[in-house]
Amino acid sequence: MTLRLYDTASRSVRDFVPLTPGQVGIYLCGLTVQAGPHIGHLRSGVNYDVLRRWLIKSGYAVTFIRNITDIDDKVLAKAVEAGRPFWSIAYANERLLAATYERLGVLPPTYEPRATGHVPEMHELIKQLIADGHAYEAVDGSGDVYFDVRSYPQYGALSGQRPDAMKPAQDGPATAKRDPLDFALWKGKKADEPEDANWPSPWGPGRPGWHIECSAMCWRYLGAEFDIHGGGLDLQFPHHENEIAQSRAAGHGFARFWVHHALLNLGGTKMAKSLGNVVSLESLVESGVRPVEIRYYLLFPHYRSVIDYTPESMSENAVAYQRLENFVLRAAEQVGEGKLGELPAAFVEAMDDDLNTSRALAVVHDAVRDANAALTAADAPAVGQALSEVRAMLDVLGLDPLHPQWRSTGAGDLAKVVDSLVALALEQRAAARARKDWSAADAVRDQLNRAGVVVEDTAAGPRWTLEH
Repeated sequence: MTLRLYDTASRSVRDFVPLTPGQVGIYLCGLTVQAGPHIGHLRSGVNYDVLRRWLIKSGYAVTFIRNITDIDDKVLAKAVEAGRPFWSIAYANERLLAATYERLGVLPPTYEPRATGHVPEMHELIKQLIADGHAYEAVDGSGDVYFDVRSYPQYGALSGQRPDAMKPAQDGPATAKRDPLDFALWKGKKADEPEDANWPSPWGPGRPGWHIECSAMCWRYLGAEFDIHGGGLDLQFPHHENEIAQSRAAGHGFARFWVHHALLNLGGTKMAKSLGNVVSLESLVESGVRPVEIRYYLLFPHYRSVIDYTPESMSENAVAYQRLENFVLRAAEQVGEGKLGELPAAFVEAMDDDLNTSRALAVVHDAVRDANAALTAADAPAVGQALSEVRAMLDVLGLDPLHPQWRSTGAGDLAKVVDSLVALALEQRAAARARKDWSAADAVRDQLNRAGVVVEDTAAGPRWTLEH
């Protein structure tokens, strides 16, 4: 089956056919690093990590670009507020973001360019747009350069809006523009901005506008035309609309597919630091939720489905992952870890159907439910077959409990301590059983049960799990 993806530009699910056979170029709009990430940001990283993994599993060589926006109005505002260089704030948050992605098992990108490293490419694009009549220097002498929206007849096609119904761009004074909709490609140096936040340019010292940054980085790393451009649905307008306009006006074919993920809300509103309604990875981990369970939570819904965060929904998803994890660990104890097997047809079909991770995980849960009977019956061949298939599916999703990242961290250092204490209690229980002191043995088991530890006697010896 061919992978089919929902293309925002055509508003339809289409067969994915790459520009170059066997190769895929993906550009994901990364974060503006004025602050550390919250789990709303992290949905993007996890969703596109799964897309990338699935393309690799399907036999493609993938070039995956995820940028860092390290120069922007928000970053400069934070710098002024904190009295720090803008680049120090951006770099500190960039490192925090990278560490957070790593904790969630997100593969590092092929390249992760910073906007500040690509000013020359931005200048080249802007000069081309001016030469072709699609951009102009501000009429107020500010050193700003604006894109002429009316010069590009297809403007609004991605978001389905008519220019006459759009609100003016809020990135420069109306007195500097020919039309209120025109957006900034280059911003002249301003007296109230940090002294080091500007670069020489043909139009005087200044800094890039937000939208030209991504067009320049796409061009630098993926060429004038590439396969997939991704990002959150909140970027569809104006950011992605403006990227298309300026790139295609400059003669670039640009993205062939536009893939947008839905938002993660809190209290019915988009999770955003500016609104004060955010949940961080660190706060969830401190509450006892493991990073692998957070990853499961973020990819369980279809990527185009809105997630309404509640602690209850996070807990429910954590328990759902633990069911899969418990099977894998118990099966590995019984038959050994083995190797990853073939992917079931139903799983492949779900993933090829617009990356339907929700349906794919339902296939995993069905497989585990059926395999638990074989586990109870100690049917080693059936258990081994099921384990290899389940691990193969979870590996594609970055959720295999036996992957070194999740195996080494488990439930954290606390889990190691608990495991040692429970093992000691089970040794005492075994000693009591050996001397046929059934009362003492039952007392140990009852104490563990009251602590939330469920003991199961298996052919390989007692095994414990936490009660859910």
